[in-house]
Amino acid sequence: MPKLLEGKTALILGIANKWSLAYAIAQAFWREGATLALTYLGDRQKIAIEELSQGLPVAGLWPCDVTKEEDLVALANSLGALGRPLDAVVHSLAFANREDLGRPFVETGRSGFLLAQEVSSYSLVAVARATAPMMTNGGALMTLTYLGATRVVPNYNVMGVAKASLEACVRYLASDLGQQRIRVNAISAGPVKTASARAVKDFTTILDYVAQRSPLRRNTDPAEVADTAVFLASDLGRGVTANTIFVDSGIQIMGL
Repeated sequence: MPKLLEGKTALILGIANKWSLAYAIAQAFWREGATLALTYLGDRQKIAIEELSQGLPVAGLWPCDVTKEEDLVALANSLGALGRPLDAVVHSLAFANREDLGRPFVETGRSGFLLAQEVSSYSLVAVARATAPMMTNGGALMTLTYLGATRVVPNYNVMGVAKASLEACVRYLASDLGQQRIRVNAISAGPVKTASARAVKDFTTILDYVAQRSPLRRNTDPAEVADTAVFLASDLGRGVTANTIFVDSGIQIMGL
C-alpha cells in the first residue's frame, strides 16, 4: 500500500517535547512519507526539537513566535526558498497564563484574555495568511482544539473561550481559502497528558472521568489524533473542510 503522504511537504508548529500531540503528528506524517518543516520558540525548544527530529525527514527548522509578524514573514520566506509547494500545515499552539486557568473565569484579566486569544486563536489566522501562498496545489490546514470550546470544563476557563474562537476561525478560514483548494479543519482531541495540560488544575480528575464515562471507557491515545491528522492531510480527506473532528473516545456525546 502506498504511503498516504508520499511526496508531500508539511509544516508543523507547536512541537514542545516528546509528549506533544504535534510530535505524534510529525511521527505519523514521517511514517506516511511526508517531508517535514518545523518551527521552534526559543533556543531551549530548538535544542529539544533538534533531538526529537533526529531520523525524521526535516527540510528545515526555523524560529517562529506567532505573536511577531516579522517571524511569520521570515517563516514564509524560508518555506518559499525550499522550492516546493506546501501541502499541509499543522497548527498546534495554545497558551494562557496559569493564574487565569486557576481562578474563576469571571476574574480573568483583560491582558490575560487577550494573550490567550492572540496565541491560541488569532495565530491560526496569521499562520494561514503567511502559508497559503505556498500551498499552490491546495492542501490541508488543521489545528487542535478541545471540548472546552463548546462545554464548560472545570478549570479550563479562558482557554475554553479561546478554543471557541479558534473553532470559529476554522469555519471562516475554510470559507475564504476553499477556492484555493485549501481545506481547514480542527481536531478536537480528548484530554492527553501533555506538558500544557499540566497547567489545568485537577487535570487527572478529567482523565479519570473520561476513562470511566466515555463510550470507549478509555482516554485518547496521541497516535489516534496523529492518524486523524494524516487522513486530513492526505487525499482521503479531500472533501472534508470547515469541520471539527472529535478524537476523544466519544466523551463529547455524554451528559452527566
